[in-house]
Amino acid sequence: MDFEQLNQFADAYSTAEDALLAEINEFTQKNHAEPHMLSGHVQGQLLKMISRMIQPERILEIGTFTGYSAICLAAGLQPGGILHTIEFREPTAAIARDFFEKSIYRNNIRLHTGNALEIIPQLEENWDLVFIDADKPGYINYFELVFPRVKKNGFILADNIFFHGEALKENAKGKSAKAIKEFNQFINQRTDIEKVVLTIRDGLYLIRKT
Repeated sequence: MDFEQLNQFADAYSTAEDALLAEINEFTQKNHAEPHMLSGHVQGQLLKMISRMIQPERILEIGTFTGYSAICLAAGLQPGGILHTIEFREPTAAIARDFFEKSIYRNNIRLHTGNALEIIPQLEENWDLVFIDADKPGYINYFELVFPRVKKNGFILADNIFFHGEALKENAKGKSAKAIKEFNQFINQRTDIEKVVLTIRDGLYLIRKT
């Protein structure tokens, strides 16, 4: 069984997207210049399941894109819980904002536009769950910025840790691949966390603060 067969099986045997997620998926595929950045069906369902297992009060997402992953993560929030999500690009944030308004979680999602390194310190929250899926050279900075505010036994998810396989090569090329390779080594060497690599899609690091 090859990788594509595995992906097709996972897609067919995972809970189907609801109507809004399907709409976001279709819109992004047809209208966005970088649709591959969408979390997509299977990873989105995993994010939803992880959030529902944790039942967080506060979630931080770094990298909103068109809103798919935020809506998945918001599904696990406790009543009255809040998800803060940060998108650097205003045109993309505007797309996400429109979809959030259609969501049953509209009152639980706070969308911020701008530089995450400037926005995160202003939030003054303690996080149960953090999802990092933004510019790859910023991963270590984002991790170090949020980690002190992650609760004990809280979780951090980092996406794209394979970076299309480039980050697994001995001599990674390109700034993003090199940055992800450095991030993976940085995480692997830490002794104040527990971590596991999930081989779903483009690689996902699941990290628990001990």
